[in-house]
Amino acid sequence: MHLQKIPLRSTHAFSEFFLKYQEAHPSLQPYYSRFPEVENFEAQIKDKASSFKESTRKVLVEALQRQYGHIPKMAEPVKHNLHALLNKNSFTVTTGHQLNIFTGPLYFIYKIITVINASKKLKARYPESNFIPVYWMASEDHDYEEIKSFLLYGKKYTWETKQSGAVGVFHTAEIQAILKKLPGDFSVFKEAYQENDLLSDAVRYYVNALFGHEGLVVVDANDHSLKEILSPVIEDDLFTGSAYARVTETNDQLKANGFTPPVNPREINFFYLEQSLRSRIEKQGDVFSVVDTDLKFSKKEILKKIKEQPEAFSPNVILRPLYQEMILPNLAYVGGPAELVYWLELKSTFQHFSVPFPILMPRNFALILDVPVSRKLAKTGLEIADFFEEKNYLFNHWVAKNSTHDLSLGPSMKAMEKILHEIQERCVAIDATLGPMAKAESKRIQTSLEKIEKKMMRAERRLHEDRLRQIGDVKDQLFPSGSLQERTENLLNFYQSDPTFIAKLLDAFDPFEFSFNVLSDHD
Repeated sequence: MHLQKIPLRSTHAFSEFFLKYQEAHPSLQPYYSRFPEVENFEAQIKDKASSFKESTRKVLVEALQRQYGHIPKMAEPVKHNLHALLNKNSFTVTTGHQLNIFTGPLYFIYKIITVINASKKLKARYPESNFIPVYWMASEDHDYEEIKSFLLYGKKYTWETKQSGAVGVFHTAEIQAILKKLPGDFSVFKEAYQENDLLSDAVRYYVNALFGHEGLVVVDANDHSLKEILSPVIEDDLFTGSAYARVTETNDQLKANGFTPPVNPREINFFYLEQSLRSRIEKQGDVFSVVDTDLKFSKKEILKKIKEQPEAFSPNVILRPLYQEMILPNLAYVGGPAELVYWLELKSTFQHFSVPFPILMPRNFALILDVPVSRKLAKTGLEIADFFEEKNYLFNHWVAKNSTHDLSLGPSMKAMEKILHEIQERCVAIDATLGPMAKAESKRIQTSLEKIEKKMMRAERRLHEDRLRQIGDVKDQLFPSGSLQERTENLLNFYQSDPTFIAKLLDAFDPFEFSFNVLSDHD
């Protein structure tokens, strides 16, 4: 595949908050520990090695071995990495994502490839240590609406179910209806959903099938033994509110610097979790209640619950990152543009709990052009970077570039502006009250010239309707519904026709080079 890189800022697809982070803008440096460069991992390794307990490693590996008991064909590199996690010189590079059916949008794949390639690069730089790529399943998330659909060849497929609560324990039976409708070869997913009753087990199955040969380890943190490690944080959050105070303070600082924090803390940042239920915990006087239920706990009762059943407490977006870093020997978190900016709100909370703040790595971004689209693009005479612009701009740009007529009135308008200014001065010299009238008439003339210019462009565009239609078709194929391809298209769009698709991405992506990757196939 041919690889072309486009600066992220040139794509117009990302927030200023995220762009300033990946550009290492000085205003954001207080909110992270180290920038994602390979040389910065030496100090990160030392920090994590000195703080991560051997007992936690043992609990983690035992939990993972239980979870992988559902995988009859666990890849050998995964077995090796599970064993390696017991060693004090083993560290992880982690990404997290929801349990979208059939992997959901392409960027889920890009996240995983980023952690795999980052682990390889770190191993090459620091051969004395082991670096294990990890996918953290958002099995406790209860937003079914965000995982229930995916787009394949322009058609939307939706999982219809009335189940509620944490999606990881949803039963997969109703997904079978989708299997009967899908075109092409999707055997990996068919096996996953037919051989596993729970969604979390099915996702682990297909992720292992797709990436197990790269040693990717899947973590499901909805686990009693792992939640026991989080118990002090649960108690602190319910009775002291340290996270609320610190994140609020950080958010006030970010706002003062011109940034809009994407998430806000709550006074209690835990949900109550049980079968078919994940609902917020609120404190009302001396009583802890679960929102939209009749469940209530006294201080004594909820302390008992934390001690005996910590898995009943599920952290929200504010404390999930802390939980991750407490149970993993993790060095870096790979996330998308929306994720990384909310991590920037959390550094002081990590410091409060004496947990090293991970290096925050933007995931890889990509646009894929197959042979037919590459052919169409070549015929337009435009560069791929042009297609990141809005469609109307794109059409005008092509017409201006290819027209035999001069469609710009810019020089004429500039000359006219000078003439009109001179007229205004002459009017004011005669009678100052003529100034506003002259100014208004000048503005009317300028507006008329702008209208003429627009009409000239529209008339010229009509002469090139066929070519502009072709350009529009390419734009629509590359940016479905006006959105980035990676946020809409599914893996199967490319994997069915090219089983080496994932391997090509692994070869092409550089996890420490923050650009937008354009990969194209040619004849």
